[in-house]
Amino acid sequence: MKLVAELSMYPLNEQYIAPIQEFIDRLNSYEDLKVSTSATSTIVSGEYLPTMQLLAEEMQRSHKEVGQAIFVCKFLNGDKMSAEV
Repeated sequence: MKLVAELSMYPLNEQYIAPIQEFIDRLNSYEDLKVSTSATSTIVSGEYLPTMQLLAEEMQRSHKEVGQAIFVCKFLNGDKMSAEV
C-alpha cells in the first residue's frame, strides 16, 4: 500500500529557515521516498509503513534538535490516487 503525505514544518524560533531545510534535506536522502517541495509544503510518497516510520523518526529528530516546532500533515492513500505523485 502506498502513502502520500503533505507536510509543513513551523519551527517556533526566529531562525526557522535552516531547520526546515535540514528536515527537507534529510527526507531527500532516503532512496525509497519520492519528495517534492514547494514554497509552503513538502509532499512525500512511498510504501505506507516504512514512510510513516521515516516521517516519525525525522519529526522526532527535528523536535530534539530544534525544540518546539509544529508539523501540519495530511495523509492520503496513495493507492487511490489517480495520478503519480
